[in-house]
Amino acid sequence: MSHDDFKLKDLAGSKGASTGLAPGSGAGQSLIEDSVRTAVDLAPVFDVPVNISAVLGKAHIDVNSLLKLTAGSVLELDRKVGEAIDIYVNNRLVARGEVVVVEDRLGVTMTEIIKDGDGS
Repeated sequence: MSHDDFKLKDLAGSKGASTGLAPGSGAGQSLIEDSVRTAVDLAPVFDVPVNISAVLGKAHIDVNSLLKLTAGSVLELDRKVGEAIDIYVNNRLVARGEVVVVEDRLGVTMTEIIKDGDGS
């Protein structure tokens, strides 16, 4: 399946709302069909760079404790082993996932998509 196979809604909103055309008219049907776009219509944004972060957990410590950290120090995070990690795109929470090993590298498998961006 290629990225062209996915149907995406028009990001600008409904075209029929501002035309004043009566529902059910032939021209209105054409506008409904035009409001469904394919991923190929988003091609101009495919090369826009984004920052992706996979956060294993967080810790809050004071500066004095931070300065005492050395190689081999253990910093306890706010997550438990096996708990989902947070995946951010441009500092916005978009998903949760699990850490996986791919050959000799770490990776992330998305297990949940966060639609509202707050993760609550």
